Amino acid sequence: MEAHLLEWLHLAIRWVHVIVGIAWIGASFYFVWLENNLDRQVKNQELAGELWAIHGGGIYHLQKYKLAPATMPKHLHWFKWEAYSSWISGVLLLSVVYYLNAATYLMMPGSSVSPEMGVFIGFGSLFVGWIVYDLLCKSPLRHQPLLLGMALMLFLTFVSWGFSQFMTGRAAYLHVGAIIGTMMVGNVFFVIMPAQRNLVGAIEASTTPDPALPKNGLLRSRHNNYLTLPVIFIMISSHFPSTYGHEWNWIILLGLSIVSVAVRHYFNTRHNSQQFLWVLPGAVLALLVMAYVTVPSIPSANDKSVIGNATQKVSNVTADQAFAVVATHCAACHATAPTHAAFATAPAGVIFDSVKDIQRHKDGIYLQSVVSNIMPLGNSTGMTQDERDLLGLWISQGAKLK
Repeated sequence: MEAHLLEWLHLAIRWVHVIVGIAWIGASFYFVWLENNLDRQVKNQELAGELWAIHGGGIYHLQKYKLAPATMPKHLHWFKWEAYSSWISGVLLLSVVYYLNAATYLMMPGSSVSPEMGVFIGFGSLFVGWIVYDLLCKSPLRHQPLLLGMALMLFLTFVSWGFSQFMTGRAAYLHVGAIIGTMMVGNVFFVIMPAQRNLVGAIEASTTPDPALPKNGLLRSRHNNYLTLPVIFIMISSHFPSTYGHEWNWIILLGLSIVSVAVRHYFNTRHNSQQFLWVLPGAVLALLVMAYVTVPSIPSANDKSVIGNATQKVSNVTADQAFAVVATHCAACHATAPTHAAFATAPAGVIFDSVKDIQRHKDGIYLQSVVSNIMPLGNSTGMTQDERDLLGLWISQGAKLK
């Protein structure tokens, strides 16, 4: 019953997180697009630009003031709760999935760091990340956007590498994503919203607003826009063990983040020209290179393997031998009726009740239990390298049932 309730709690929080995240990302993308597509050739000297658009059967006329209108409009919509709700639901999701089962989901098997310390480091890193990022934005690098971006990438890559030394690959990725999310919501809470409140307050008090604050708010909003695609990848990364499960997972994350930022830059600038069109084929090429680099090596049937503490040529591994390994180390979770306390149903609906089941899922088994060693979770059942080698050889020999 506890596992069932935990699953539904997980579902509810993740659902809310996705909904409010879409709302936040959508607003970010739209307003950056709007800013980039304003017609700056306007006769009204109070305006910075305007835009005519058609959508949903209607025509819209949008105007942006250089600083602020003379009088405050009666109804002014504020964009903030999407960001706050995304961060709060994200932290709750991180807690339910990784912190409540830290020994299984958070910590790397055999790590010298205790689960309690892992939780402390993981949660504390969210705030440390914001402080480092904010200091970078206030440093002389703020005048050099490219150098600032490179410094931030190096910092996040270092953090990713550090996490991968004691966290599972999946947990390391998610914590980097959580740090980026904290940077983004910090921009909203500490920079963008105060700038907007100052602007509105000045209008209401009939004083001249400080133009530096809205300018800095717009800059941080652009930062959020560029950080969005790396965060989206990290949110879905748990479905792709070839990335977080690879021994160089932190470098792969860096590569995918660079691709994401570059693609975002193309879409942010294409209204002016197509000078960054090369980014799109470059991104495809980069993905192909990373896919090639992470291709798992498949042993041949004649490869030597240490099985039973004796080096020998294995000419044949039977289906029964392979199933015995899976039944011992995987069936507690991946069964019609799981016996693992954390699962009411088999994760992802993958069931290993028979030899035919493991044959059908042989590719996933090979990727997650032979190549990347990310399964069993936390290696809680103590699967040995000999057993992983045996599974790998059975699969390389064709995963025959007889």
